Amino acid sequence: MTDIQIHRKEIHATSRLGWLRAVVLGANDGILSTSSLIIGVASAHVAQSSIFLAGISSLVAGALSMAAGEYVSVSSQADSEKADLIREEKELGESWDTEVTELAGIYHKRGLDVSLSHQVALQLMQHNALEAHARDELGISEATSARPVQAAFASACAFSSGAVLPVMTAMMAPDRWVTWAVSATSLISLGTLGLVGAWAGGASPWRPTVRVIFWGIIAMGSTFTIGKIFNVQT
Repeated sequence: MTDIQIHRKEIHATSRLGWLRAVVLGANDGILSTSSLIIGVASAHVAQSSIFLAGISSLVAGALSMAAGEYVSVSSQADSEKADLIREEKELGESWDTEVTELAGIYHKRGLDVSLSHQVALQLMQHNALEAHARDELGISEATSARPVQAAFASACAFSSGAVLPVMTAMMAPDRWVTWAVSATSLISLGTLGLVGAWAGGASPWRPTVRVIFWGIIAMGSTFTIGKIFNVQT
C-alpha cells in the first residue's frame, strides 16, 4: 500500500469557515443582545414577568432577524458566484486557448515555469475546465462556496442557544440579583464562546476571548445605565 493510499484526509479550518462564522456570530449576538436587554429592563425595577417577556421577545425576534439577515447576505454572495461561473463558462466556450493561457499565467505567478504552468493548466482544464477556473481564477471552491440555507439555520439556532442562557438565568435568579446573575452568566458564556470559536478556527484563544468579554461589558454596562436613567418603580 502506497503512502498516498494510507494518507488520511486532512480537515482544515477553511472547510468550516462558512458555518463556523454563522454559529459564532449567532451565539455571541444571542448572549449579548438578550442579556443586555434583560439587564436594561431589570435595572429599571420592573416586574419579573416583564423581564421574562423582554427576554423571550428578544430571543424570538433576534433568531428570526439573524436567520433572515444571514440568508439575504449569503444569498447575495451565492448569486454573485453563480453569475461569475456562468460568465466563465461562456468564456471557456468562446475562447478556450485564451483561457488556458490565462490559467497558465496564474500558475506561473505562483512559481511554476512557463512550460510547466501551461502543461498543468491544460491538463486541469481537460479534466474540468470550469472547476479549475472557479478555484484558481475566481477563488470559488466547495469549501468556501455560499450556502444560504445552512448559514441561516445555523445563525437562528446559534442565536437561540445563546439567548436561552440569560433568559433562564433571569427566570431562576431572585429579583434583586437578576442583573448581577445575568451579567456573570453572560460574561462567562461569552468567554467560553470566544475560546471555543478560536479553537475550532485554529487560532490563538486569548485575544478573541478578551475582545468579546470587553465588548460584552461595554454593552451590558450601557443598557444598565439606560435602565437606571428610566427607572420605573412598580
